[in-house]
Amino acid sequence: MTVDASNTTALNTAATQGHMEVVRLLLEADGSLVLIARSNGKTALHSAARNGHVEVVRALVEAEPSITVRVDKKGQTALHMAAKGTRLDLVDALLAAEPTLLNLADTKGNTALHIAARKARNPIIKRLLELPDTDLKAINRSRETALDTAEKMGNTEAAAVLAEHGVPSARAISPTGGGNNTARELKQQVSDIKHEVHSQLEQTRQTRVRMQGIAKRINKLHEEGLNNAINSTTVVAVLIATVAFAAIFTVPGEYVDSDSLSPGQELGEANISHETAFIIFFVFDAVALFISLAVVVVQTSVVVIERKAKKQMMAVINKLMWVACVLVSVAFLALSFVVVGRAERWLAVGVTIMGATILVTTIGTMLYWVIAHRLETKRMRNIKRSSLSRSRSLSCSAVSENEWVDEEFKRMYAI
Repeated sequence: MTVDASNTTALNTAATQGHMEVVRLLLEADGSLVLIARSNGKTALHSAARNGHVEVVRALVEAEPSITVRVDKKGQTALHMAAKGTRLDLVDALLAAEPTLLNLADTKGNTALHIAARKARNPIIKRLLELPDTDLKAINRSRETALDTAEKMGNTEAAAVLAEHGVPSARAISPTGGGNNTARELKQQVSDIKHEVHSQLEQTRQTRVRMQGIAKRINKLHEEGLNNAINSTTVVAVLIATVAFAAIFTVPGEYVDSDSLSPGQELGEANISHETAFIIFFVFDAVALFISLAVVVVQTSVVVIERKAKKQMMAVINKLMWVACVLVSVAFLALSFVVVGRAERWLAVGVTIMGATILVTTIGTMLYWVIAHRLETKRMRNIKRSSLSRSRSLSCSAVSENEWVDEEFKRMYAI
């Protein structure tokens, strides 16, 4: 037999999902599985009844009839579970197997009729009221009959059905309860309020734990993204430096040699060195080379551990790479005017227009997202500051954490 952390068996899982064939196989292999309850006290019968699997319920009851009276930690039977659903045949099957389930109460004194009234399951209410043994005057620990429960929950149609079949209110049963009843009701109300507050605090704590877990996962992803960006930038900087260095020594027209030396020229001089396009190419290519080399030196020499400093360094290096890419592009376009010649200069003009459009659009979009991210970060920081200044309550803390996680999530997409 194998169970998980909540003591859930394979039979319980199959019953919950309504896998009838699996249930049969498991019961044939080991019929005692039907008696094993989860950590909350619910058996496979509870799970099948709660999910409306009639055939599974019948198979479980047939395998072990005594399972019908088993209760969970709330004192609820499988009939209580069925009363929360919508299957009349499921209710009939359980009552046919064990009629005494009809008026069994849970730890809060609720019978199946109370549960059906709370959930506004009108067909089930009518079916239970049709049974002669149904206790119409059953009162739970909150001093409520099924009619009181329906009215309290605002289920007017269910309340009308209950009243029509003669279900009284608790006041009608005991109109003068005296001081003891009043004290008991007050104590019960205080207990209920305490329970609700405890539940809300526990839910808030669990929400905070989940939010912190989400924040840690997002921070880890963010850290990995920064490291990947740094590595990619280093590779790109090396490539740009390599291309820029090689371009200086492979200019069109080659260099002046001893056989083609003309007056005014020097040996080893580029044949196109006198043209304006070459001067532009040489200056921009050289600047791009040294910027890329500077980035490589920083990336390979500086080790940054703290994430904020790493982001700041990455932001600066990223902008330097933008500049290097622009300079290399301008150098290429300047040299293209020399390569195509005067007759085909329209080719160089066309490539320049196309390249400039692509480059300006790309850089402009990047700048837009940088500015948008800065504005969003400032807005979220102001919201967080104002929220913390207004209240230090748990709910405010939860909201602040949610906003903080949302801000961190958005930063994954910032440049």
